[in-house]
Amino acid sequence: MRQEGEGDFSEVRGQNYAVRAVEIAAAGGHNILLIGSPGSGKTMIASRIPTIVPPLTEEESIQTSKIYSIAGLLPAREGLIWYRPFRAPHHTASENSIIGGGKNPIPGEITLAHNGILFLDEFPEFKSSIVQSLRQPMESGKITISRADSRISFPARFMLVAAMNPCPCGYLFDQKRRCQCSSTQIGKYYMKISGPVLDRIDIQVEVKPLKAQDIMDSAHSESSSAIRERVIRARELQTERLKKYHLTLNAMMGAEIVKKLCPLSDQIEKLLHASVDRFKLSVRAYYKVIKVSRTIADLAQREHICMEDVLEALSYREVENILYNRLFKQNRVPIENATRYSILRL
Repeated sequence: MRQEGEGDFSEVRGQNYAVRAVEIAAAGGHNILLIGSPGSGKTMIASRIPTIVPPLTEEESIQTSKIYSIAGLLPAREGLIWYRPFRAPHHTASENSIIGGGKNPIPGEITLAHNGILFLDEFPEFKSSIVQSLRQPMESGKITISRADSRISFPARFMLVAAMNPCPCGYLFDQKRRCQCSSTQIGKYYMKISGPVLDRIDIQVEVKPLKAQDIMDSAHSESSSAIRERVIRARELQTERLKKYHLTLNAMMGAEIVKKLCPLSDQIEKLLHASVDRFKLSVRAYYKVIKVSRTIADLAQREHICMEDVLEALSYREVENILYNRLFKQNRVPIENATRYSILRL
């Protein structure tokens, strides 16, 4: 059984918070954004995600193999594809190659990532039209390509893994190097990614740069095989819980299913309602927090969501607060422009 991926998570040092977030994302199929300075380990962590996800089911294998056959990419003499795709297009790639299209429309990268992972490094550097086109597949699991005389839909249910620097020069969050970007440059950089797209990303994590001594002193992360075992157990719970809805992952749940399958205590409800006001959570983000909480509970093999699960899920919506603390409190951007330059529209 072939499993795509580079390296092992045991090679990662000093990034336990980011590795934990990636484990949750992989367990529930949640979209995730990694934000940090160059060299902090974003790409290293992302490239190891395929080593902690389970192989395709038979149905998924048939779906994926059909897509690769249509695209002319099915490996010769290998039969069905059993490993989850990991697609990592460069930010200079054309819109057709990523979204799909052409005179006789063929699948693009987001369809080739169906049932797998779509990794977009340097996320703000992708064309705005490409970033905006992610909204439909992130919501519905398919992409529709319109032409003058036809419309065609391709499957595109992927786990988005996006990575970006905190500013154009990359050192806004770095304590050792001074950021050289102006407030205007930083503002334009974040405006390349719209609020509605970021609102669809369940988990947003700061990957902090480490000092050499921190790297030497930090213990290795767990091995990919150990993390993968937990991910598989959590996915088995989800598949059993969601089978009557013909779904397999918590990230796929709609609001009505969340209400039915994710009961919350009165205390947790009060916390979430307070968080809606504090973090300006949209309705979509509110339900995403609950879905991530459900995945955290599944990883712990808990039947019900507890307060600890929700608090951890909320911690993955705090990138906007990080930006506020690093930008506006340092007078890098005038406080009256806080809303305009907000990274998220929560």
